[in-house]
Amino acid sequence: MNGYSKARSSFIFLILILMYVIILITFFGIQIIQHQFFTDKAQRQYHVERIIYPSRGKILDKTDKPLAINAECTAAFILPKQVKDMKAIESFLAEHYPESLKRLQNTGQHFIFIKRRLSDEEINIIEQSGIKDIKLLKERCRFYPVESMGSLVGVTDIDNKGLLGIEASYNDALAGKPTHCMIEKDARSNRFYFNKEVQKAGSHGQTIKLTIDSELQYLVDEQLEEIVSKFKAEEGGVIILDPANGHIEAMCHQPRFNPNDMHHVDISTTKNRTLTECYELGSVIKIFMALAAIEEDLVTPDELIDCENSKEAFLRGYKVSTWKANDIIPFSEVIEQSNNIGVVKVAQRLGPALYDHYRKVGFGFKTGVNLPGEQAGYITPPNKWSRRSIISLSFGYEISSSLLQLARAMSVFTNNGCLVTPKLIDDQQAVVMSEPLYSQPSVDAMREILHNTVDKGTARRGKIKGYNVLGKTGTANLIVNGKYCATKSIYTFCGIVEKGNYKRIIITSVKNSPRHNLFAASVAVPLFERVAEKMLIHDKIL
Repeated sequence: MNGYSKARSSFIFLILILMYVIILITFFGIQIIQHQFFTDKAQRQYHVERIIYPSRGKILDKTDKPLAINAECTAAFILPKQVKDMKAIESFLAEHYPESLKRLQNTGQHFIFIKRRLSDEEINIIEQSGIKDIKLLKERCRFYPVESMGSLVGVTDIDNKGLLGIEASYNDALAGKPTHCMIEKDARSNRFYFNKEVQKAGSHGQTIKLTIDSELQYLVDEQLEEIVSKFKAEEGGVIILDPANGHIEAMCHQPRFNPNDMHHVDISTTKNRTLTECYELGSVIKIFMALAAIEEDLVTPDELIDCENSKEAFLRGYKVSTWKANDIIPFSEVIEQSNNIGVVKVAQRLGPALYDHYRKVGFGFKTGVNLPGEQAGYITPPNKWSRRSIISLSFGYEISSSLLQLARAMSVFTNNGCLVTPKLIDDQQAVVMSEPLYSQPSVDAMREILHNTVDKGTARRGKIKGYNVLGKTGTANLIVNGKYCATKSIYTFCGIVEKGNYKRIIITSVKNSPRHNLFAASVAVPLFERVAEKMLIHDKIL
C-alpha cells in the first residue's frame, strides 16, 4: 500500500470516528440533557388534556317547576384564514352583521364569532345565503320559562356565567366544577382512544329551589301590569311573604324584561327594584311609630289627641299639613285616619328613641336574601337631626326602605312581636325568627288599629269579605333635583290577609303617575285587593 492509500484510509477512518462521536454526543443530548424536553413533547403528541364542563344546575320554584333550564342554541362563526370567498363574506356581514364586519377587518384572528344565540330566523338567513365559509356551531345556553321573573332569577352571559339575580348570586353552585382529564390519542391520525385518566374530578351543577310560586308570580304580575298601565305609572312592585317561615312567594316589579331576549333590553329594567331601590315610605311608617309609643307607655289607643281641627298646624315652628282635618280624636283614630298633626304630637314624646325603634324592626339593615344590589336604606341618626327631623320621621320622611324590608317589618304584627328573616331559597333550613321585640298587648293594640284602618279608615277599599285584613296606606312625594316635588309621588300599601292559621303579608307600590290628586288609597290599595283575591283563590283559601 503506497503512501497515498494510507493517507486516504486514515482520513476515512477519522471521518468515521468523528461521525461516531457526533452520534454519541447527539444521543447523550437527547437521552440525558434534553430528556425532559423530548419526554414532554412525546406526552403532548400522544396525550392531551381535556376539560369537561358539567351541565349548569336548574333553578326551580317551590313546586319544582323550572325557572331556568339548559337548552341548545346556535352560533355562527368564520375561520378568516380559510375563507375562500372573502367578498361574499364581507357583503353578507355588511348587510346583516356590520359589527362583525368591523371585527373581521380589524383583526388577524383565526376564529371570529359572527353572532351567538341566533334566532331561528337568523339561522335560516345564514343557511339560505349558501355561503359555506359561515359555519354553525351548537352551544349550551339557558332558557327561562317564566319571563316575569327575569330580574329575580337573573340571566347568564354569552359563556353561561351568571350575570343577574339568582344566576349571579349562586353561580358557583349552579356552575359546578369542571373535570380535568388526560386522554391518549394517535399523534398521526388524531383519533382518540378510551384510555382516559382523570387528573382532577369535578362536580355537577347544583339545583337551586326557590320559595317562589311561579303560578302565583304570574297572576300577581298580571295585576301589577294592569295597574301600572291604568295609571301610566313609571313603575310598580309587589311582594308576598309568608310570615310563618319567611318564604317569599312572589316578588314582582314593572317594567320588566324578557330574559330570553337580551338583545333588546333596557338595562334599567333588569334591576330587582323590590330590594335594590329604597324610598321614603310616607304614612306607612306611622304604624311603627305608634307601636313604639304604645310599647313605651307614652300613649294609649284611647288617649285623646288634639288634631287642631285643621289641615295645617305649626308645630315646633314648622308647618305640618295633613290630608283631612280632625278635631280631638283617640290616638287609634289618628293612625286610622292618617292625621299628620296628631302623629307628630305623639312622636315628639318619643324623641331619639324613635330612631332605635325603627332600627329594631329592621329598617336600615339588609334582609340578607343574598341577591345582587340589595340596599339597606337610610334613617337619619339623632346626632344629625335638625329641629324638623322628628316631624319628618314621624310620617315617613328622612327614612328610606325597600319593599322587602317593609314586608319583614310587617311580620312583627303577625308573629306576636317577633321578626322573621325573609327567605328566597328553599333549603329546608330552620326558620329564623327573632325574640319577641314587643309585648303582646302592644302588638294586639296595633293589630286592632290596622284592622280598623281597613274597615273604616283610609284603606277601606282593601276589605275582602270573609277575611281579616289589616293594613296601612302611605303616599310620599319624590325628590326631584334635590327638592320634594308635589306632582311626583309614590303610593304604598302594606297589608296582612288572614283566615284561621293562614297569614300572608302583601306589599304593593306604584310610583309616579302623571294623574293628579291621587293617594295610596286609590292606587296601591286596589292593587292590593286584586293581588289578595288572586292569591286566595290560587291558595284555595275559601
